[in-house]
Amino acid sequence: MQLTVLGCSGGIGSGRHTTCYEIDDDTLLDTGTGITALTLEQLAGIDQVFLTHSHLDHVLGLPLLLDAVGDRRQAPLTVYALPEVLHILDQHLFNWKLWPDFRDIPSPDKPWLRFHPVPLGSTVKLGQREFTSLPADHVVPACAWRIKGPGGSLVFSGDTTSYEAFILALNHIPDLRHLIIETSFETALRDIAIASKHHWPESLARDLGRLNVQPEVWITHLKPGNEAAIMAELNQAIPDRNVQALQQQQVIQW
Repeated sequence: MQLTVLGCSGGIGSGRHTTCYEIDDDTLLDTGTGITALTLEQLAGIDQVFLTHSHLDHVLGLPLLLDAVGDRRQAPLTVYALPEVLHILDQHLFNWKLWPDFRDIPSPDKPWLRFHPVPLGSTVKLGQREFTSLPADHVVPACAWRIKGPGGSLVFSGDTTSYEAFILALNHIPDLRHLIIETSFETALRDIAIASKHHWPESLARDLGRLNVQPEVWITHLKPGNEAAIMAELNQAIPDRNVQALQQQQVIQW
């Protein structure tokens, strides 16, 4: 299996793009501004999207994807997410006010989009790949995703603060090869991190210290302009782990 980093920043500016990962060549994990790196042909080849939560930096590319290539597809694009996340998209995005409802376009019996709710802890199987929703703690309903294939598992935290249930879930994944986890703010902005339910270096260090598994740890969602400061604090707080920042267009295989 392969994950390509299309966007991994906590914001935009100077070549930065928000959260979007391509799994193999037919699946997206969140649809932030990183989606703009794909060609029309690549966009048309996306069959499913897995969302962590409803915030704009993670979903804004979804309506534009459908608008760009919906007519090129032979089947609806399927969006997998928590029921609560899909409810938010239904009420506030695909509502004919902010954006057309592609579940009715071109007709309800032949739509370009369909929602598939995935309750927390449930698994979606796509061939040899399994996508399981894991607990996360953010200011809106949110989940992490475990992606399991023949070579082991990768977990993406989505946006989350420190959360015991997430650490317990990770400790029950013996084949965990890679952990992509957010750290949005440096210590000087700790109060903002707490209010917005994001990690800062100290909180992530505490959580990683409770892990019984030893995945490679990749840091995402760094605040634009503060990346070096956050990573320096992380490396000081976690000297016994090789914690690395994700990079645009990086490829992880497992």
